[in-house]
Formats: sequence, structure tokens, C-alpha cells
Amino acid sequence: MSALRLIFLTSLAMLAFAGNSLLCRLALKHTGIDASSFTSIRLVSGAVILWLVVRLTRGSWAGAGNWRSACALFVYAAGFSFAYVSLPAATGALLLFGAVQTTMIGHALWKGEHLQKLQTLGLAFAIGGLVALFLPGLSAPPLIGSLLMLGAGMAWGIYSLRGKGAGDPIQVTAGNFLRAAPLALATSLLGISPISLDTAGVAYAVLSGALASGLGYAIWYTALPALPSTSAATVQLSVPVIAALGGILFLGESVTLRLVLASLAILGGIALVLLNKAKITLPMATLQAVDPEQ
Repeated sequence: MSALRLIFLTSLAMLAFAGNSLLCRLALKHTGIDASSFTSIRLVSGAVILWLVVRLTRGSWAGAGNWRSACALFVYAAGFSFAYVSLPAATGALLLFGAVQTTMIGHALWKGEHLQKLQTLGLAFAIGGLVALFLPGLSAPPLIGSLLMLGAGMAWGIYSLRGKGAGDPIQVTAGNFLRAAPLALATSLLGISPISLDTAGVAYAVLSGALASGLGYAIWYTALPALPSTSAATVQLSVPVIAALGGILFLGESVTLRLVLASLAILGGIALVLLNKAKITLPMATLQAVDPEQ
């Protein structure tokens, strides 16, 4: 793969991942769609696109994915949607990203991996940034929405860990989306939130599922084999930043000093962990099977 094509595909994938946050926030803030319906349409749309990609490129998706991973994917997608009812795009993306990494780093430490001094310092900065974001004050994010996004990030971290070595990444992701879609539809039918649909909201949900999720993952997994592992990990640090810029440009959101400082601490801390040759990598790099969405 040429360097120019690699840069283009990687940039496109990062825009797609950040686009999930923007599309979800846009739909839930400016249209009448409810969070459950957004989740269902997103997962169904993603499943359809990924199924088509697999059918055209692999021939069959039989045997790919599993129900445990699908449940983790569903919890991520549902928490993501319900969180964005109240969270700004930038804050949501940062919380999701931080929770995913904390989960995966914590798992690595639990499995016996050790951090170097700079990596330990980086982890302390990242956790400190998350704590500082929630300190009482006018600019603290809504608590319920924040907890939902942290839960979504933990679910995505678990999904990513379960995907390590699970087989062909696009095929596995397609199988998990196909299993998660009926779980989301069942949630909508159970009336967790009153069903509310409109044309714009449905369109944003389809774009989130089909383009930002389905095709976004397909593009990322096309570029991933040509990227060094550290590059694949660190490039994803751009996703919360892109989401923040998109929130300012397209959603009219403001960025507070607290969010800027927390972002520097969280993203800078994670960068220290990654750039010092940790065996811990970001979700879409380890997944070779996600968010977040993130």
C-alpha cells in the first residue's frame, strides 16, 4: 500500500470514528429520535453494511463472532446513545476514550504486565484527568450521562479484549453486529425509552451505523495491517480531538478550560503509556476484531 493511500484511509477511518459521536449527539439533540431507536437503527445499519462487505469480499460470515462479544457491543452502543442525550460531543468522546483505555490497561496489569516509570506517570495523569473532569463546578459534565458513557467505554474495552485473535476482523465484527442488532431491537420494543422517530433522526442513525461504523471499520481494518502497532495506537488519540472540533463547528458547542486541561492530561497520559513501548494498545488496534465509538 502506498504511503499516500495509507494516510488517506487512516484519516478517513479516524473521521468516521469521531463522526459517530457527532452524528449521535446531533440526532439526540436536534431531532425527535429516542436513544433506543437510534441504537437499534445504528446497529441494524452497521450489520447490513458489514454483512454486504463480508459477502462481497469473503463469501460467507458463518461462524464469525459470538454472543458474549455481541452483548458487550450492544451495551457499548446503548450506553453511548443514552449518554449523548445529555453530554456534549467532545466530553462524551473523551470519557469514552478514557474509559476504554483504563479498562484495557487495567486488564493488562491484572494479567501481570508491568509499566515503566514514564508509563506509570502517564497512567496517573490519565486517571487524574478523568477525576478532575468530575470535580464539582459549573463546567462539570452531567453525572448520569457521564456514568453511562464510562460504562459504554468499559463495554467497548471488554469487546476489544475479547476480539484479540478472534479471527478475520471484518468477519468477526459483522457477526457480532448481526447478533447485537436484535438485542437493540428488543430494547426498543420493551419501551426502555418511548419510541420517537423522525426522518432526520433516522437518517443520522443510518449514517452512524452504515458509514461511520460499518464502512469505518472496514476502512480501518484495510489500513491496519500496513501500520506499525505504535502508529496504529497513537493515531487514534486524534479521535476525541476531531470530535471536539466537530462539536464546535457543527453543533455550536463550547469547550471549557476544564475540558481542555482534562483532555491534555488524559490524552497526554495515554500517549506516554503507548509511546514507551507498552504491550497495551488501543481498541481498534488490538481488536483486529471498535467505539466510541469513541
